[in-house]
Amino acid sequence: MAIKLSRRQNLKYKICVSGAADSGHCSLDAVEKAEELGREIARRDMVLVTGATVGIPYWAAKGAKEEGGIVIGVSPAASEAAHTRSYRLPTDYHDLIMYTGFEYSGRNLLLVRSSDATVTVCGRMGTLNEFTIAFEDQKPIGVLEGTGGTADEIRELVGKMHRGPGRIVYSKDVSDLLDKLVEEIEKDKKANGVKRG
Repeated sequence: MAIKLSRRQNLKYKICVSGAADSGHCSLDAVEKAEELGREIARRDMVLVTGATVGIPYWAAKGAKEEGGIVIGVSPAASEAAHTRSYRLPTDYHDLIMYTGFEYSGRNLLLVRSSDATVTVCGRMGTLNEFTIAFEDQKPIGVLEGTGGTADEIRELVGKMHRGPGRIVYSKDVSDLLDKLVEEIEKDKKANGVKRG
């Protein structure tokens, strides 16, 4: 007897949105683009993964939840109490938050490695750290250009590092960026013999 899967049982890919916790350093429309990115991830039946933090990842989580999506957070804190009191991070707009206790750098490693791909939106040093982890792991990376900060420096930075182009796709448009990113993820799945139903 075949079991029919509901929409939520057939979720496809886990997309990490990486970006500045302080969006004051971003372009004027970066918050709106982050929310739209979250909404589009949800519309495509993908799971949004964030660092369970404020700023760009928070706005992406808000957009995904408003569209009925699923959001998983990976916290630097060891507990919910430490997450909210010591780190002063939010818990809303997430379906599940995993408390790692690994502080920011350890959290970043788990965040990237638990995702099928990452998207860089604006960003500062922590975003660059997440980007370099994804680059070294040869993960698909989407860069939403025109959002300020790290996102607008990556193309030039990668060109200067003499390590090749990586698995990076660029766009100023959320939908176009996700189209390109899904193509890269599907190449990985096909190469590894993973089938999605």
